[in-house]
Amino acid sequence: MQEIASLLQRLVAIDSINPDLVPGGAGEQAIAQFVAGWLERAGLEVTLQEAAPGRSNVIGIARGSGGGRSLLLNGHMDTVGVAGMERPHEPVIEGNRLYGRGAYDMKGGLAAIMVAGAQARKLSLRGDVIVTAVIDEEYASVGTQAIVQQWHADAAIVTEPTALNLCVAHRGFVWLEITAQGKAAHGSRPDLGLDAIVKMGHILVGLEQLDRSLQAAPTHRLLKSGSLHASLIEGGQELSSYPERCILQIERRTIPGETQETVEAEIREVLARVQSADPTIHATFKTTFKQAPFEVAADAPIVQTIARQAGLLHTTTPEVVGAAWWTDAALLAEAGIPTVLFGPGGAGAHAVIEWADLDQVQQCCEILIGTLQEFCA
Repeated sequence: MQEIASLLQRLVAIDSINPDLVPGGAGEQAIAQFVAGWLERAGLEVTLQEAAPGRSNVIGIARGSGGGRSLLLNGHMDTVGVAGMERPHEPVIEGNRLYGRGAYDMKGGLAAIMVAGAQARKLSLRGDVIVTAVIDEEYASVGTQAIVQQWHADAAIVTEPTALNLCVAHRGFVWLEITAQGKAAHGSRPDLGLDAIVKMGHILVGLEQLDRSLQAAPTHRLLKSGSLHASLIEGGQELSSYPERCILQIERRTIPGETQETVEAEIREVLARVQSADPTIHATFKTTFKQAPFEVAADAPIVQTIARQAGLLHTTTPEVVGAAWWTDAALLAEAGIPTVLFGPGGAGAHAVIEWADLDQVQQCCEILIGTLQEFCA
């Protein structure tokens, strides 16, 4: 316990705020140098991969003797901001909890894969164990996008905090921008103006109806249904004028089987319906960003191996769950790598008070070591 708690303290003490989230944030270079040095001293082959200017992934490989299955262990180094926190980078241990920014999301999981990777060097495995500490998961995931361009494995484990449950599915999302076109005119001339904001109101009602219909008909056993919400809206030029344009940004959360194309078809149908009811509504839309949902079969070899090792080491079989949030597991799965989420618990992701459960960090590491012993043998 002491080794992994000490490592987690050192990781939390390094400011690695994502600069794309918080302008001026420290970024991941300092923590990448620390992780790289630690893995090198543990005997792994270490590579730094610049995934964004001045921001590097760390890849540490414990080479097997050949002929065994390879396993990729993935964790992100970046954190969100620290507004409102007291001494966010001065980790404090109270009982079995370690407090500090990133302890839960997800430096506890990062510490677990580092120690497991170091142990892999001593196990005479046939398959490779690949430890990937990545940048930018909290923003655009350019770190794991870069990983899958150069590295592949027979399976992967992402140690996001799952409270030692096996997470086999999570939602994706599509971001869209809808523009309603009006006609600018002085507020005293309703005969000349067309109010883009009012017209957008009809579209918002249509979107609300779509969201209700989605949530009323759940189709996924773990994730239930997708959802939709309006996120940002802007429009108008001044108080005394009819607004010429109104722009609405929305987020559509998706479940496995739903794609950018199916989401766009839904939005197209909403616009067609409101425009049919009111021909003065003129609106267009575009997709601005998307990340796919994730799912792996509950009977996939990597899922079953973790479940078996958890039962052997801690006498309890992890619960199979789904998650509402998105992770880099989706990118690994899209690259053809069977992937599962399995990590330690705690609380406070993106919150003012954040802590990792040190007992679960230790247990996670032990189960990972057992898993790679079986999977990569």
